[in-house]
Amino acid sequence: MLFFPRWKVGLIIATFALGMLIALPNVIGRATLEGLPSWLPARQVLLGLDLQGGSHLLLEVEVEAVIAERLDAMVDEIRLAMRKADIGYVGLGVRGDAVTFTLREPAHAEQTKEELAALDADCDVVVGEDGVASITLNEAAVTARRHAAVEQSIEIVRRRIDETGTREPTIQRQGESRILIQLPGVDDPERIKGLLGKTAKLTFRLLDPTVTPGQAAAGQLPVGSELLPSDDDLDAEGNPQMLVVRKRAMVGGDSLVDAQPTFQQGQPVVSFQFDSAGARRFGDATTKNTGQRMAIVLDGRVISAPVIREPITGGRGIISGSFTVQSATDLALLLRAGALPAPLTIVEERSVGPGLGADSIRAGITASIIAVILVVVFMLVFYGFFGVIANIALLVNGILLLAAMTLLQATLTLPGIAGIALTLGMAVDANVLIYERIREEIALGRTPISAIEAGYSRAMATIIDSNLTTLIAGLLMFGLGSGAVKGFGVTLSIGLATSMFTAVTFSRLIVATWLRRARPKSLPI
Repeated sequence: MLFFPRWKVGLIIATFALGMLIALPNVIGRATLEGLPSWLPARQVLLGLDLQGGSHLLLEVEVEAVIAERLDAMVDEIRLAMRKADIGYVGLGVRGDAVTFTLREPAHAEQTKEELAALDADCDVVVGEDGVASITLNEAAVTARRHAAVEQSIEIVRRRIDETGTREPTIQRQGESRILIQLPGVDDPERIKGLLGKTAKLTFRLLDPTVTPGQAAAGQLPVGSELLPSDDDLDAEGNPQMLVVRKRAMVGGDSLVDAQPTFQQGQPVVSFQFDSAGARRFGDATTKNTGQRMAIVLDGRVISAPVIREPITGGRGIISGSFTVQSATDLALLLRAGALPAPLTIVEERSVGPGLGADSIRAGITASIIAVILVVVFMLVFYGFFGVIANIALLVNGILLLAAMTLLQATLTLPGIAGIALTLGMAVDANVLIYERIREEIALGRTPISAIEAGYSRAMATIIDSNLTTLIAGLLMFGLGSGAVKGFGVTLSIGLATSMFTAVTFSRLIVATWLRRARPKSLPI
C-alpha cells in the first residue's frame, strides 16, 4: 500500500498540475484571460440563475390547439372524400371534440363509414341510422399528439433560444404539458418572451379576387376563404385592413431551409430559401398565378401581400414589409427555428438581479471558508503532523473539485455552493478513518511502517462503503431532481470523487514519501 512506482507518482503529480491549470481561470479576471495564449484553458465555472441573475419562465403548451387543428384539417379531407364519393350531406363542421355532419340520405351510412374510415386510422367513425355522422380521434392518437406537441415545442424553444446566443440555458419538461426555462445572464427577458410567444406558423397563400369589399364586410365569404388582418395594407388611420385570403396554402414554412435578415433598397427585409420540394411547389404556384397578389401569412396575420410579377423558380425570395432591423432579425430567427406545433402561454415568470446573485456568492464563499477553517483546526488539534497532511489533501481536493466542474461545464448554483461546503467538511472523513485505524495498530504494538500499512489497507473497505452510499444519493439527486436539488447533487457527487482521490492516493503518497525520508521511530499522531 505504501509502494508507489514512478509512473503512478508521475500520474498523481500530473493530475494535480492539470487540475490547477484548469481551475486557474476561475480566480483571474476575464480581461486577463483574453490576453493569455489560445492554447491555455480559459473556461470558467458556469454560474446558475440564482448566482448571476437572469430570467425564469414556466410555459404551458396549449396542446388542445393541436387537436383542434387536426379536426379542422379533417373537415377539408371529409369534404373532398364525400364529394369524390358523390354523397350528399349538410352541416359539416367541428363541434366539441368531434367533426359532425348529417347525410341527406341515411341509406348511404355504410358507404360513408367506409369512406371516412379510410381517411385516418387514428379516427373513430360513428354513423347513426338517422344519418348523423361523428368522427373523433381515439384516445391513443390524442395522447400521442399531445406528447409529440410538447417534445417538439421543447426542441423549437431550444433552437430559438440558442439563436439568441444565450449561454447555458436550462430547458426541460415539467409535468405533462409545461416547459421550464432558466436563462442565466439574460438582461432583456421581454425579447425572449416575444420570441417564445409567437407560434411562427408561416404559409404562402393567394388572395381571393372573386370577393368584393362589400361582400367581405358583410362576411359573405366563399368556402375555402377567410378574412385576415394585413400589416401591409393600412387604412387612413394606420389600422390594418382585412384581406380575403384563401385557406389553402401554396407552400408552408416547413419547407424553408434558411432565412436571413438583409437589406433591399435601404429597407430591412427577410430573405428566405426553400428546399427542393418547396422550391418546385412555389415555382409552379407563382407560374400559374402571375399577376395575382400573394399573401405571406404569419400566425394568422398577413405580413406582406406582394403582386406576383413573374414566376419565382429559384426557390429563393424576399419578405418585405414594415420591418425594423430588430423585427427583421427576429422574424428570420423564428423562421429558421421552425414553427411551434401549439401556442405557448407564460404561467410563471421570475427575474433575479445580478446584485442578489453577488450577495449569494459572497455568503456562500464565507460559509465555505468558515467550514474549511473549522475542519483545518480540528485536524491539526486531533492529529498533529498527520493533520497537516490531511489539510494539504483538503486544499488539493478543493482545486480538483473546481477543475472538474470547469471541465464538465457544470452549472454552479446556490445549493451547489452548499454542496461544496458539505463536501469539504466530508473530505477529511477518509483521513479520520485511516488515522484512527493507525492509532489502533500502534496501540497493538506495531512498528510505524506496519501500522500505517495496516491503517490504509484495513480502512479502505469502510471508506469505499461510506462514500459509495453517499455518491449513489448524489447521483440520484442529479438524475431525478431539478433546480436546487440537481445543483446540490452535482457538487456533492463531483466532490466525493475528488475527495476519494486525494484521501486515498494523494495523502498516501505524501505519507509514504515522508516515511522513506524521515524513517521515524514513532508516529506523531
